[in-house]
Amino acid sequence: MQLGTRWATGSDAPASVPAALRPAIAEVEARGVNGMWTLTWLEGRPIAELDAGWEVLVTSSGEVVAREFQD
Repeated sequence: MQLGTRWATGSDAPASVPAALRPAIAEVEARGVNGMWTLTWLEGRPIAELDAGWEVLVTSSGEVVAREFQD
């Protein structure tokens, strides 16, 4: 895993956040959730995790998915 960066909801995502994730991140934030995002990389794919219980990721097939954390 490669550690990325952190930023607060409602602020501009850092330049290191891939463009493919940005629309899904905006959709999650439009739900009114607040917190801090953390961008990491797992097996070369980006994952943005919101400490309020959401994640936005790119699947192995290249699809961008926004979902609540699953136990």
